[in-house]
Amino acid sequence: MDNTTVQQSVDETDGQIQHIKGVVESLLFVNERPVTLDQIKKVLDTVNASDIKNAIAQLQREYEARSSGMMVVEIAGGYQMLSNPSYASYLRSFYKTKHKEKLSKPALECLAIIAYKQPVTRADIETIRGVNSDGVVAHLLDKELIKAIGRKDVPGRPYVYGTTKQFQEYFGLKSLEDLPVLEEFPALAPAAEANIIPLTDEDTAAGEGHKPETRDPASGQREADGAGIAAAEAPMETEAHTGGTEEKRALDNEPR
Repeated sequence: MDNTTVQQSVDETDGQIQHIKGVVESLLFVNERPVTLDQIKKVLDTVNASDIKNAIAQLQREYEARSSGMMVVEIAGGYQMLSNPSYASYLRSFYKTKHKEKLSKPALECLAIIAYKQPVTRADIETIRGVNSDGVVAHLLDKELIKAIGRKDVPGRPYVYGTTKQFQEYFGLKSLEDLPVLEEFPALAPAAEANIIPLTDEDTAAGEGHKPETRDPASGQREADGAGIAAAEAPMETEAHTGGTEEKRALDNEPR
C-alpha cells in the first residue's frame, strides 16, 4: 500500500469520526434526557458501538480542552449535553434567577436511606430516622425522585420504594454504583429480596403516584417537610419567570 492510499484511508477514517461526532452532538443538543448508546446506534445503524464511543470521547476531550461552555457527560445510562458549571454564575446573572427550591434536610436524609437501602418500606425508613416520614416520602414521590417498585410479602403488603432514573440524572450518577459512601447511616438488615412482590398492573396505576398510607394521628406526630428547617445543599431549580424552562436547563448542570 503506497503513501497516497494510506493517506486516503486516514482521511476517510477522520471524516467518518467527524460525521459521527456531528450526529451525536446534534442528538444530545436536542434531547432533554440522556441518550443511550443503543439509541444513537439506531440512528447510525451502519456504525459500530466502539466508533460511537470513540467519537463521544473525542467530543468530551475537545470541549474540555477549549474550556467550552458545554459538556458531554455519561449519566443515568446514557449521554447528555450539559452546561459547564464553571459558568453557572454568568447564566444566573443573565437570567436573573433568584428563587431556588431546595430539598429540606429531612427530605435529603430520607432520600439517602432509600438510595442506599432500597427496596425499603416506609416503616424501614422510619425505623432508621426515628420519626414519621409520611410527608417527606410524599414530597419525594411528587418530585419523581423515588417510586413504588413493589410490595413486601408481609401482613399489610406495604409498598417498597426505590429511586428513579430522574434521581440519577438529578445527582449526576451513571448508576447507583456511583453513590458515594455514607458512613453516618447505620447498616439496615438486608431486605429479603424474595419477599418483594412485583407490582401488578393495578398496583402500578396507583403505585407510581402512590402517596404514603394515612397514619393514625395517635401513632406519631406528622413531620413538616422542611418548614423551619435549614435547607441542605441540593438545589431544585424552579422557574422564576416566563421562559423558565430553557433557563432552568442551563443552570447548575441541568439538561440542555
